[in-house]
Formats: sequence, C-alpha cells, structure tokens
Amino acid sequence: MTAIAASVRRAIDSDLFHSFRQSPVTVGAAIVAIVYILAAGLAPWIVPHNTYEVSNLNLSNAFLPPAWTQDGKAAYLLGTDDQGRDVFSTILLGARVSLTVGVCAVLFAATLGVTLGLISGYVGGMVDSAIMRVADIMLSFPAILIALLIDGIARGVLPPETHTRLSIYVLIASLGLSTWVQYARTVRATTMVEKSKEYVMAARVIGIHPALIMIRHVLPNVLGPVLVIATIGLAVAVLSEATLSFLGVGVPPTQPSLGTLIRVGNNFLFSGEWWMAIFPGVALVILVLSVNLLGDWLRDALNPKLR
Repeated sequence: MTAIAASVRRAIDSDLFHSFRQSPVTVGAAIVAIVYILAAGLAPWIVPHNTYEVSNLNLSNAFLPPAWTQDGKAAYLLGTDDQGRDVFSTILLGARVSLTVGVCAVLFAATLGVTLGLISGYVGGMVDSAIMRVADIMLSFPAILIALLIDGIARGVLPPETHTRLSIYVLIASLGLSTWVQYARTVRATTMVEKSKEYVMAARVIGIHPALIMIRHVLPNVLGPVLVIATIGLAVAVLSEATLSFLGVGVPPTQPSLGTLIRVGNNFLFSGEWWMAIFPGVALVILVLSVNLLGDWLRDALNPKLR
C-alpha cells in the first residue's frame, strides 16, 4: 500500500496532472468521457428497458415523443422508436457497442502500427522501404474507403450468416487496418532518433538481441506520441464506426450502435419523429467532442516545447 500511495502522490504532483487541473475544459471533457464509459460498461444493468429483448417489445408504444412533451410518457424519457423501444436505453446500449468497437480498433491499429514502425525504424534498409511504401499506398486512400473495401471483401468471402456473426470483428479489423499508418510513421521517426543514442549502442555492444532492444529500450521512449494518436484515434474510430453503421455496412441491425440508431431515426426525421435521430446524434457528438478535447490537451501537455 505504501508503494501505491507513493505512486499516486507522484502522479498528483506531476506536471501532467497540474496541467490537467489548470484546464477546466479538459476536466469537463474527462468527466463526460468517464460518465460515457461507465454508462456504456454498465448499460446492460442500468438501462430502464431491455430494448433488444423481443418479449419486451410493445408496438403500441411506438413513436412516443419525449417525456416532457404533451403525448410523452414518464417511463420513456427520450421517447420510443418505430418498434416501441426506449430511445434512452438504446443510446446507452449503442454507446457500449460503439465504444467497444472504437477501443478494440484503436488497440489493433496501435499494436500493428507500433510493431511495424519499430521494425521499420530500427532495421532500416529494404525492410524500411517495403513497410513505408505500403504505408504510402494506404495513405493514398481515405480510411473510410479502405474500411469499406475490407468489409466488402469479407462479405464476398464469408457466407452471409458467418459474416453477420462476425460482423463486429470484421468492423474492428477494417478500422484497424485503415488507421495503422499514423502509428507506424510516428514510431518509425522516433525510433530512428532513439537507435542512434548511447543507451541503444551500449545495449548492442553487450550483445542484447535487437528484438529485446526494441521492446525494452526503444519502445518506452516512443509511447508518448502513440498515446496522443490513440486518444484522438478513439474519437475517429467511434465516428468511423457510426459512419459505416449509418451506411449499413457496420454492426448488424440486431445489435445497437449510435450509427445504426441515427440511420433508423433518419428514416422518420421528416415525418415528425425527430427524437429518434436527434438524441443519438447529440450523444455521438458529445462523445467524440469530449475525447477530441482530451486528445488535444494530451498533445499539448506532452509537447516539451510548450512547457
């Protein structure tokens, strides 16, 4: 406990935490992000209605407006959709899926990008040229187009029922494979600087294996920029997932996500049921904005030129 208390004390006294406390916008963004994460993680247990349980559906409650309007019901705070599902509950469940896909896609992209960046920057030569040429090709296309291409290939290769069952994994792979380049290029540049420093040369002299040098010595010194990219990349991944689901190539309709909710609500937007699209859209904007604000603060806080 003493070691843990000392670590907490050092974290509180650090320049990073001081910078965090001095930014009210960042504190507010962190609170919003934490609330979202907790609500998404606990969604199956805290939602007022289990909206995706068929036995709980009641079509007589379809298209109910928000509770504060004239025809609203107190049991449905943000109204209901075309199948009588509580919009507030579907938003919480949808945020759970969107955040899960976003976090997994960022972890996959970061792992792939950091690994290739370390190898490219440390080994150099033909290996570096080959990895960077692939990265240049990937940068020639928009990330959303690459994700659509990978999803289309998966649909063509896998049977329909298999693709439906594995759609979330395909979506994670699509987003990860379309965004790894930023990590690889950043880590490569940092690795090329680090490998010429004395501590790396000393490790080489005493005969440490290159793989261990990259993992034990170089990797810890390149994680700062990676953390910044990952924070901002989470917002991009959530937004990309929502875009793909809105286009109908993301998660299946039987599993909620913010993009799917917006797509369904968009069909009724101009017929008067505005709450079905507006509230999921607002939830998505608030989530992406809070994560982006945290990423911007982290980028500035870790920049030694701004200290």
